[in-house]
Amino acid sequence: MKSAISTLRIAVFVGVALGLAGCDHMSNHQQRTLSGAAIGAGAGALVGAAVGDPWAGAAVGGAAGGVIGATTH
Repeated sequence: MKSAISTLRIAVFVGVALGLAGCDHMSNHQQRTLSGAAIGAGAGALVGAAVGDPWAGAAVGGAAGGVIGATTH
């Protein structure tokens, strides 16, 4: 369990760092999509870790968050 949480923390940190570094020349639509995917992946990883599979949770959450972020105005 400790290994999964450490891996999760590293994944969230890298995702946030890449997201912030890449937002400079993005349109508002692209920023919403990226933000939604990042938030969804983080939330999905937390839920997934609680049930035993943080990677699947992050994948599902990221996909759902990206779609929601892309469709909002």
